[in-house]
This record gives sequence, structure tokens and C-alpha cells, in this order.
Amino acid sequence: MSAGTPSEKSLKKVQKFVEHYWEKSGTFPHPDKGVVEVVVNGLAQHLDELGKPLCPCNFYPDKKAEAEKRTWICACEEMKEYKYCHCLLFVNPDGLPITEYLPETHEGRLTYGLVKDPTPNKGRESTKVTHPNRV
Repeated sequence: MSAGTPSEKSLKKVQKFVEHYWEKSGTFPHPDKGVVEVVVNGLAQHLDELGKPLCPCNFYPDKKAEAEKRTWICACEEMKEYKYCHCLLFVNPDGLPITEYLPETHEGRLTYGLVKDPTPNKGRESTKVTHPNRV
């Protein structure tokens, strides 16, 4: 295994998790398979390095300290609470991140606008609050 190349064991573990989480959260893989591959490889590499699938789409001054906080362990807190994945690993069928539940001032909402949740009955495991605009 070379630097930057995850082990087969970690790669399989992350792939299995991601496939399960698409179903569990009611999200979809990004239509560009390259996006999925890069993020999955990054998660698997961090699993090898840190023992945890730390989000590979952020910069961390200290990866080990960040992994202990758990905020950016996949599925990250933003995904669990808002169903928003800034890595574009868990998206709507068009490849856009779901922004419907984000605060209006969140960078994801400002960047992508309002992107409705195609499966509001799935995901958002950190909150049991029903979205006020959903019946």
C-alpha cells in the first residue's frame, strides 16, 4: 500500500457503509462516479490512518484531534442533522446536495440555493423534528 492508497479492507468497509447510507438516508450517489470514487478513497485512507472515516473534503491542522471530535466523521453532523453533504457523496438524483433543512445563511444554502429533499421520510437521524413545510 502506497501513501494515499487505502487498503482493500478499508475500501470495502467504506463502500459498504456508503451504499447502506444511501438507502438509510434516502440519498443517491453523485452521477459522476469519479466524485464518489475520490470521496470513498479519501474516507478509506483516513480509516487506515486514523481508525475513523474522517471527511476528506476539509483541511484539518491536526487530523487526529479532529477525528476525536467526531464532527466530521462520516456520516458527519451536518449530514445527520440537515441531510447536507458538502462532499457530494450523498445527494439528490441530479447530483445536488440537499439544502432544504440548512439555515438560510449556511454556505451550502448560499451556494446551491434551495434544493428540496426528494425523500423527506428518510435521513436526518440527529433530529426528530418534522420540517414545518412538510405535511
